[in-house]
Amino acid sequence: MIAASQPTQRPPQAKLLAVDARGHIGHLRRSALADLLKPGDHVIANDAATLPASLHGNHVPTGDRIEVRLAGRRSLAVDDVSDFSAIVFGAGDSRTRTEDRPLPPRLAPGDRLALGPLSATVEKTLGYPRLVSLRFEGTPDAIRAGLARHGRPIQYAHVPRPLALWDVWTPIAGPPVAFEAPSAGFALDWRTIAAMRIRGVAFDTITHAAGLSSTGDAELDRRLPFDEPYRIPDATASAIRRTQAEGGRIIAIGTTVVRALEHAASRDGFVHGGEGLATQRIGAASRLRVVDALLTGIHEPGTSHYRLLRSFADENTLRRANAELGAHGYRTHEFGDSVLIEKKACRAAYVYPVHGMHDSQAFAHSMEL
Repeated sequence: MIAASQPTQRPPQAKLLAVDARGHIGHLRRSALADLLKPGDHVIANDAATLPASLHGNHVPTGDRIEVRLAGRRSLAVDDVSDFSAIVFGAGDSRTRTEDRPLPPRLAPGDRLALGPLSATVEKTLGYPRLVSLRFEGTPDAIRAGLARHGRPIQYAHVPRPLALWDVWTPIAGPPVAFEAPSAGFALDWRTIAAMRIRGVAFDTITHAAGLSSTGDAELDRRLPFDEPYRIPDATASAIRRTQAEGGRIIAIGTTVVRALEHAASRDGFVHGGEGLATQRIGAASRLRVVDALLTGIHEPGTSHYRLLRSFADENTLRRANAELGAHGYRTHEFGDSVLIEKKACRAAYVYPVHGMHDSQAFAHSMEL
């Protein structure tokens, strides 16, 4: 597989690998997504817009250059913008691979960080040299203005061109609360959503503060994803319960949607509206109570996103899917191709025959078996 290096959200040649509940695998163009959905299905996407969460500046006690990447927040409240958890790097920028970035100077509670027009104080360290709790000085309006003027989208070395904010906002972006783009939503456009409606597929959104995909510290990466706040509108929660009662499938656009919906249903199995904090880690041992299928990007084994896929398919199916992705030149990372994976029904026995990128109707039939 090849890393997608250009920040193009919806290239016409984007691919979609589809894995049904029996482990059958098919290849389509991503523009055929709606063809795999059935009347009565309900698609849920994350409408969070992406913050300019990368801030360059100085560690005031030493004068050393640093980069701060905001990584977590307590809630989605509009004015809750003073306190964040953050990853801090030493001098450098995204042209260096995250895992090769130097450590920051030794950080201690009370250290001040000068970040362009913003000033922040280290409230406490969180067990790792790079992970701290920060408090920004100033009013909520001043902090938001400082982020807008000085911040940049968090970026990784596989994309060489500096990202603009519009590169990381999905077509349905709303409240600016995500730290990295909920990039599964890049696959959506209004034509696709209209095609869903025509097929009798419902579409709604939630808001989830998508977090970091990498910290540059292997041990810290094993703690990902961090706790992430979310908001589910009451109307969306009611519509999800109605879909389930009528036997329709819940299709999540992105792993953040899976985390939010499954957390919201953890009490009694039903999705409830309101705000929450997704604290669970979803993996092979998890029992999915809400989500029946997931549209997501191409995730490498060992990542937190890949571990979540283990709740949808067994390791054998995922290995076969990875082999297909590699053989057919799928692109990884946020601007790459996509996978649609149904929750497993039984152990897969074979790979669905691949008839090329245009055989969407044949594979749509297999999804209905």
